[in-house]
This record gives sequence, C-alpha cells and structure tokens, in this order.
Amino acid sequence: MTELISSPNLDSATEKPRIVTGNSSLPPVNEHVSIGVTATTTAGDSPPSPARLAKKISVLPLVFLIFYEVSGGPFGIEDSVKAAGPLLAILGFIVFPFIWSIPEALITAEMGTMFPENGGYVVWVSSALGPYWGFQQGWVKWLSGVIDNALYPILFLDYLQSGIPVLSNGIPRIAAVLGVTVVLTYLNYRGLSIVGLAAVLLGVFSILPFVVMSFMSIPKLEPLRWLVVSKKMKGVDWNLYLNTLFWNLNYWDSISTLSGEVDNPSKTLPRALFYALVLVVVSYIFPILAGTGAVPLDQKLWTDGYFADIGKVIGGAWLGWWIQAAAATSNMGMFLAEMSSDSFQLLGMAERGMLPEVFAKRSRYGTPWVGILFSASGVILLSWLSFQEIVAAENLLYCSGMVMEFIAFVRLRMKYPAASRPFKIPVGVVGSILMCIPPTVLIGFIAAFSNLKVAAVSLAAVVIGLVMQPCLKQVEKKGWLKFSVSSHLPDLMA
Repeated sequence: MTELISSPNLDSATEKPRIVTGNSSLPPVNEHVSIGVTATTTAGDSPPSPARLAKKISVLPLVFLIFYEVSGGPFGIEDSVKAAGPLLAILGFIVFPFIWSIPEALITAEMGTMFPENGGYVVWVSSALGPYWGFQQGWVKWLSGVIDNALYPILFLDYLQSGIPVLSNGIPRIAAVLGVTVVLTYLNYRGLSIVGLAAVLLGVFSILPFVVMSFMSIPKLEPLRWLVVSKKMKGVDWNLYLNTLFWNLNYWDSISTLSGEVDNPSKTLPRALFYALVLVVVSYIFPILAGTGAVPLDQKLWTDGYFADIGKVIGGAWLGWWIQAAAATSNMGMFLAEMSSDSFQLLGMAERGMLPEVFAKRSRYGTPWVGILFSASGVILLSWLSFQEIVAAENLLYCSGMVMEFIAFVRLRMKYPAASRPFKIPVGVVGSILMCIPPTVLIGFIAAFSNLKVAAVSLAAVVIGLVMQPCLKQVEKKGWLKFSVSSHLPDLMA
C-alpha cells in the first residue's frame, strides 16, 4: 500500500499527511503530484463531521451489502435456462465465477484495502491513470449503478402485480414506483447502520425459501434433466445468456465506494468479499439444480418470476407465495445497497475535488444526502425503460469501467511493486496481467453481442462524461461552484 508520512513531512498548507509508495523517495513538498484539486480547507477549520460520528460497518452487514450489490438471490437467473437450457445454465453459474467474479473480488480486496476511502475504484484509476480518467471511471460506474437501480422498483411491482393487478400499468403503477423509490431512499438517508441491518434481515428472508425448496426437491430430482441443451446449441440466445450471467455475477467492486465506512477495512473487506462470494454462488447453483431437476422442462416458461411457480410445484402454494414475497423484498435490498454505493461514490469524488463540494455534505446520520437525491432522481428518470434494455445498457457501461479498473490494477502493480498492500493477491506483474485476460475477453464478447441501440446509448453516455470533466474544471476556474479536497485525505501519488 502506500504509507503515511508523519510530521515533519506534513504539507504545511493543509496539515495533510501525504502518501508515497514503497521505496520511492519523498519528493519536495511543492513537487508532488496529486490526483485532484489542491485542498482549500485546513484540518482545524471545522468541528467533528458526521462522517467521524457515523457507526462503521462490521463483517456481517458488509457481507449482505455485497450480496445485494451483486445478487440478492436467484431472482432473475431464470432467463439463463430460457436462453440456453439447463446444462449451459448450470455450467455458466459454476464456470463464470472463475472467469469474472473471483478475479473482480480479488482485485477489489487488494485495491479497496490499498485505498480505503469512499471514492473506491475512482481513486484506483485516478492514482494509476490520472484524475481525468478517474472522473470517467466515476461517471460510467455511477451511471451504470443508477441504471441498475432503476430495475428494482419495477421488479418489486412485477412480483406484486399478480396479487395486486392494479399495479400492472397506468397511474397506479407510476405512483407505486415513485412511492417505493421515496421510501427506500429515505431509509438510505437514515444511515448505513439501518441499511446494513435491513440487508441482513432481508437477505435471510430471501434465501430461506430456496433452502427449503432445495431440500424438498430431492425426492423428485431426475439428474438427466440437467443435461438438456437448448436445441443442440443452435437455438442458444447468446446475448441473453451472457447478459444474464454477467448481470447476476458482477458488481463486486461496488462495495469499494463504502470502504471509508468499514470498520478495519484491511481485514473486514477481504473476509466479507470471500463470504459473500460463497453465498452468492451457492444461492444460484442449488435453486437452479432443484428447479431444472425436479420439474419437467418447458424452456419458454423460464422467465423472471418462474421460481415462484416451481416452488408451488415442489412444495405447494405456501412455498410459491413465500418465494414471491422473498423476490419482492430482495429487490428492496438490492435498491438499498446500490443506492448506498452510488451516493457514497459521489461523496468520495467530491472529497477528492472531482465534483462540487456540496456532494461531500453529510446529513446528521452521516449519509451523503445530495448524492442520495441525485441517485434517486436518476432512478426515477430511467424507470420507463424495459427490463432487457436496462440490463444490456448497464452491462455495457459497466464493462467500460471494468476495463479501466483492470488497467489501473496492472499499472499500479508495475509502477509500485514494493508498495505495501494490506491484502495482496499472491501473483506478480505477469500473474496480474494473466488474471485480467479472461474477464477482458468476456467483456469483448458482451460488447460484440450487444445490439446497435444499446451500443449507441452507451457510447453517447461515455461521450457525455468525456465532455463533462473539462466543463466542471471550467466551472471551478470561474468560481461558479466550490471544489476542494477534504483535509482528512492524504494526497495520492499520480
């Protein structure tokens, strides 16, 4: 990692500890390169902030926050069976974690403990490639997160509309989307301790019915059903298949934007990522084995919400209703976790001088209320998109951000090989490059299979980010909005 240099090597203007890496010599105070705007505040200017008073996150709530950032349970994996059949669906959820989830989780553990602050991956990319590309990383990842979060109020209502038909369309549905968004946004405003507790309770409630279903399916299992492939491979919908796998097994890095809120992140973050990885994979494999092995296959029925029907077949109506309720509440958990990550990312960027200072303001509960409002507004504006369009668009944007993360990871390994890292993946520079090749190839496949409309929208979003950063620099230069680097953060060597 980087190491803190204590007095007398403090920057006299800001009294901030500066960070240098490994064995590199300390440059003169006025010659170091920082990733953001020079700080305009000093350490003694203000009383203890809500950030210092907020309760830090421990391992258990962090595990379930990661669980909801990535998964939330097997809701939404049904399309993998529809797209490719049971065999490829099962193999996908076994093999895909090795190609994508494990490398991403390991990189998150190393980089998140190396830079334990709320900017997360924005800080990683900034320290490796400079503040311009750090901003681009922040833009595409925040936008993909908000697009992703626009799904959850919609899915929540989709699971309820069979019991409450009035929610299927029209003004009642619009009002319900707004109502759900407002209520869940308020919970985020009330603090991470409440969000963490809610994540644990919702997670247990969402997972339990599938544990019950898996055990009840054992007498009905016919293993040969697992070997069916969609029309002997010719009928595989690769676009739907890959997007479904990717959407259900990515976003491990999102928790990095909460690193500054984690208790003892150097130990807590890697442990929580490991436990969450096991929990996510198990929560996919066993339900899909039970559903495809205990019920005769009708591929066209395997769409969102089909697990509730499978539950009724295996265990009766009560199990089907439990799964349906679990699916609805799971979407609440995913919304809460994603909103926390998105809003704290904006706070972290503001603390590094990349966004106006107002984004760094916290409520009395320690939450970034401006970031929460911006993220909630984005969710409401995007909620008119269809499910498939949302998944494809956010996947493509997310991929562009992941490419920058992989480059930053390798570049920091090459640039600062001797830097102290609280958690370090046991590979060298060559190993780190090799580890990033399979997920990068996968990104290429996902981009190749995306349709023209999604690609055009994603490209337009990227172009907006390329223009936005220099525009914000002009806003800062003109003094129209105030930008500053928080005094409690060390300078990161570019």
